[in-house]
Amino acid sequence: MKSVVPNACAADIVREGLHCRLAIERPAVGIVVVKLSGWDAGEFGDLPMRELAADLLQHGLIQLFIDAREVKGASIEVSGEWARWLANNRTRFQHISMLTGSSFIQLTANFVRRFAELGDIMRIYTDPAAFDLALLESIHYPGQPSPGA
Repeated sequence: MKSVVPNACAADIVREGLHCRLAIERPAVGIVVVKLSGWDAGEFGDLPMRELAADLLQHGLIQLFIDAREVKGASIEVSGEWARWLANNRTRFQHISMLTGSSFIQLTANFVRRFAELGDIMRIYTDPAAFDLALLESIHYPGQPSPGA
């Protein structure tokens, strides 16, 4: 097993809102994990995008994992903001892997993928074990295709 090199770009962050929790983790260089839970109605504004922009500046091309297994809902405005931001930055992602925990969030993820024209860059997972495995393989075996590839 390879050792994980810390990301010098930024520290991990955790924010608690009234309705939502946001955590951004960087388990290895060029890998960012965004974890959300609750109801995402935009409480954190553009904080997640600013954090990701810093990673893109640092690494140029990143792997983004979005763990939304505990998200109960997301507003149309939030989904639209993510879709626009991802569309504007789509060439800067090696891939985007998103785990959904409900059919509503899966539908939202499909909308974002289509609207942002992400195609095969964005993988949508409904199985937590498959998502977790893809993340672990990206951390420990960089450069190798993950199971969802």
